[in-house]
Amino acid sequence: MIAQVKQHLETVAAFDSIDPQEIEAFRIKYAGKKGILNDLFAAFRAIAPEDKKEFGQVLNQLKTAVADKVQTLSAQKSTTPTHRIIQDPYRSGYPLQSGASHPLETVKNRIIAIFSQAGFTLSEGPEIEDDWHNFTALNLPEHHPARDMQDTFFIQTNPDILLRTHTSSVQVRYMENNPPPIRTISPGRVFRNEAISARAHCLFHQVEGLYIDKEVSFADLKQMLLYFTKALFGKSKIRLRPSYFPFTEPSAEVDIYWGLETETDYRITKGTGWLEIMGCGMVDPNVLSNCGIDPDEYSGYAFGMGIERIAMLLYQIGDIRLFYENDMRFLEQFKATI
Repeated sequence: MIAQVKQHLETVAAFDSIDPQEIEAFRIKYAGKKGILNDLFAAFRAIAPEDKKEFGQVLNQLKTAVADKVQTLSAQKSTTPTHRIIQDPYRSGYPLQSGASHPLETVKNRIIAIFSQAGFTLSEGPEIEDDWHNFTALNLPEHHPARDMQDTFFIQTNPDILLRTHTSSVQVRYMENNPPPIRTISPGRVFRNEAISARAHCLFHQVEGLYIDKEVSFADLKQMLLYFTKALFGKSKIRLRPSYFPFTEPSAEVDIYWGLETETDYRITKGTGWLEIMGCGMVDPNVLSNCGIDPDEYSGYAFGMGIERIAMLLYQIGDIRLFYENDMRFLEQFKATI
C-alpha cells in the first residue's frame, strides 16, 4: 500500500495542465467524495500496526500534494490565455493606419475611367522634352509671341531641352507614331515658371485629350464635353466661349453651370453661377501636317484640363498648395473617396 501511495505522489507531481476541465477532473479523481484519497484513508484501518506511522505520513503527503497542485494550476490558468499566441517577428510594434489615394490621384483616375468608357486610350510621355515636341510642332515656332503665355523651365546646359509646359507634347509623339484614327488622353505632370500662390503653382497636373479621324467636327467635340461634364460633375449645362490656343482653331473655353444654391456657389462662381473647367478646340491643320497627318483627309479635336482645378471644384478646396504639403490632417479627409 505504501508503494501504491508513492506511485500516486509521482503521478500528482507529473500532472500539468492549463485546461480548467482537466484540472477539475484531476481534483475530483483524488479529492472527491469517491476519490482516491478517501479510499486510501478507509484502507488505513487495515494496515498492520507497525506500518501505520509510515503509511499515515505518506498519505498526508499525497493529500497535501493534491491540494497544492490544484491550487497552483488554478492560479496559473487565470493568468495564462487558453489560445495560442502566434508571434510575427516582421510585424510592426506600432499600430498601422490604413492609407488612401491622394485626392489628385483619385480625380485623375475618375477622369481616365470616364474617357476610357468612351473609347479613349491612355498615352504617356517624358517630362523632360525638346523644343520641337513642346512648342514648334504645336504651331509655336521660335520667337512666336504665344510662347510668352507659358513661362518655361529651360535646362541651362541645352536651351533646346526643357520641362514640358503641357501634356500636348505627348499628343505630338503619339501622332508621329500612330496613324489615324486616334483617340487618346494624356495625363501627366507639367511645369511652369510661375509664382506659387493659392491659385497657381510651378508644377501641376493635366489631362489632355485628342481625337483625329475623318470628318470630325466641332459638334463631336461638344457632345464629348457634355458626356464628360455629366459623368464627372452631374451637370449637363455647359457653354463654350471663344478663346485662343496656338494649336487649335477655332478654340474655346468650356464653362459649366454650377448653380447659385449656396453661399459657396456664389463665392466660387463670383455670383455668375458659371465655372471654367477646360480649354478645347479643333486641331490646327498645321499641327496635323507637322506630325505627318494629311489635314485634307483628317480633322480632329483636342481638349485639356488641370487636375488640380477639377479637384478644387469637386472638393471645394480653396488653396492649391494643400495638395503638395503632405499634411495628414488634410489628406485623411479623403479616405472615403477611394
